[in-house]
Amino acid sequence: MSFTIRPTTAADRPAIVSLLDAAGLTSRSRERELDWKYFQERPDWSGARCFVLARDAEIFAHAGIVPSTCVWDGRRATLLHLIDWAAAPGRIGAGVTLLKHISGLADALISVGGNENTMQLLPAIGFRRCSIETEYVRVLHPLRYLTNSPNWGWRTLPKFARSVLWTLAVPSRQHADWHWHRVASNQVGCLDAVLPRARANAAVLERSSALLAYMLKCPIASMALHRVEQAGKTRGYFLLAFVPGQARLVDCWVDSDKTHEWRALVQCVVQEARQDPGVAELAAVANDALLSDALLRAGFRARHASPILVLARKGHPLPPTFRVQMLETDAGYRHRGYAWYLA
Repeated sequence: MSFTIRPTTAADRPAIVSLLDAAGLTSRSRERELDWKYFQERPDWSGARCFVLARDAEIFAHAGIVPSTCVWDGRRATLLHLIDWAAAPGRIGAGVTLLKHISGLADALISVGGNENTMQLLPAIGFRRCSIETEYVRVLHPLRYLTNSPNWGWRTLPKFARSVLWTLAVPSRQHADWHWHRVASNQVGCLDAVLPRARANAAVLERSSALLAYMLKCPIASMALHRVEQAGKTRGYFLLAFVPGQARLVDCWVDSDKTHEWRALVQCVVQEARQDPGVAELAAVANDALLSDALLRAGFRARHASPILVLARKGHPLPPTFRVQMLETDAGYRHRGYAWYLA
């Protein structure tokens, strides 16, 4: 019997949850969460956002997509990042078959990190490295590593001691004329003037107020959006997610190419994250020099680096590199249901 590649339907949800759990991809793939990721309207993509390789009611592989649009030098390209990509045990080639089908729906696929098998497979089927994304962490409350840790082991106390040292080494400089204010979902339009813009030497992935409003509805992790001001003028924004024990900088922007102004934005993020009573650390990612430098100057530590891989359709050129944040993947809200730390 032949296989069919089709968009996922509501009837497939229980089977997809079982497939993802069996693959060990997530411990939080409940049906309500799948509804938000794949079926609630998303402003930057009108088509289906998840697909299955199936034969009748039997599902052999599944993949979801996170869409984005790359903007540079007056040009645009649609990108897709695969999430929840899994195949049933023993179904060799099913996942690749599904990936190749999805690659025809946009100008390019992007992949950030992944397990060892994924990192070996993707270059073999044509993905190329375009950049490196680094994970950063800033310790906010060292004692919470002890009170929130699900499992104590011989590494617990040494890690705690290191977190204390990292906290003591954080620079104390503040930016008194920079302030931040929380933005409600019905007020997101106030950020339209400060959303990311492509520069002569930097491509960006497009943002919209509707997309940020969609993220605020996330049922997997609590999200909070903030407007950042300098001397009463709106200069940028940041979007935070809160998962057990950790705050995550999902997205941010300031209309500047000056490191000290990006650092001022990051300091606002740090001060806001510190107010959450359950947070021990603040995590961020960056693959651009401005944000990376600002994070390091604000006391963050680089932890892990992952290649950003791209598979472009023939005849659809892309810029050499482009700015990527957690918003382009599921890294902002994906979690294990318990505290898991970077520090």
